[in-house]
Amino acid sequence: MRIDLHTHSDRSDGTMTPADLVRHAREEGIDVLGLTDHDTTEGWAEAAEAAEEAGLTLVRGIELSCVLQGSGVHLLAYLPDPEHRRLGDELVRILEGRNARLPATLERLRRIGIDIEADDVRRLAGDAAAMGRPHVADALVAKGVVRDRGEAFDRYLGPQGPAYVHRYAADLVTMIDTVADAGGVSVIAHPWAKRHNHQALDEAGLAALKEAGLAGVEVDHQDHDTATRDRLRSVARNLDLLVTGSSDFHGEGKVDHDLGCNTTDPDEYARLLDLARAAERASGRRTPEVVGR
Repeated sequence: MRIDLHTHSDRSDGTMTPADLVRHAREEGIDVLGLTDHDTTEGWAEAAEAAEEAGLTLVRGIELSCVLQGSGVHLLAYLPDPEHRRLGDELVRILEGRNARLPATLERLRRIGIDIEADDVRRLAGDAAAMGRPHVADALVAKGVVRDRGEAFDRYLGPQGPAYVHRYAADLVTMIDTVADAGGVSVIAHPWAKRHNHQALDEAGLAALKEAGLAGVEVDHQDHDTATRDRLRSVARNLDLLVTGSSDFHGEGKVDHDLGCNTTDPDEYARLLDLARAAERASGRRTPEVVGR
């Protein structure tokens, strides 16, 4: 069984529609797919319908923009109730922060001589719930300023770049509690990637987050080399945290993240489902079912 629990459609910063993503996953031999668009559930319904037709198991999730000790952290929330008011309010605030940042980002790019307007970004954002830095990066690629998204972030849009603008992100500990209250399961995405604050997410930090309700960590990810994966897997074992693996697929938006390049062990997936059932009971919420299970 091939299980890929972290992917993106064009409802955030991927380049495939939710339905096309599901069909592509089926073609690539994926048995279980997690759709985890950034800060939105807009692709869930389309992906669920496509999964039923394709005979693929779909786990609905969200990749939430959070902050811990001043550094950005991404939290994967699996199977939360999308009607949960506090979760919905936070998603609105995060998406509004994305959209509000766009004018300032474009103005900073224009100050350094790059001719770019909101319409240039809007044409490429398509059906995304909000226009973010990846869509700005796509516009820079289209204009020939950079070769790809990676170069756009390295030169202009990353935290050290001249066009970087801070935006709202949810407090991580508060969001873990919110996800639990919504009946979902929380997993830290790629916690030891170079762009993250490793000190805040060391073993002691992860232990504190587990006390707050964290269920797991994404270990097998392209942003973790072999040594990093081995160390993080050991920490997860010490803390009895769920271990996941995934591609973080974005279609053409991110290279070297092909579907299934990293996968989740079936036993860990079964454990995630057990935790989801327990979270649903504890919260009293009606949470999304796994499609096609």
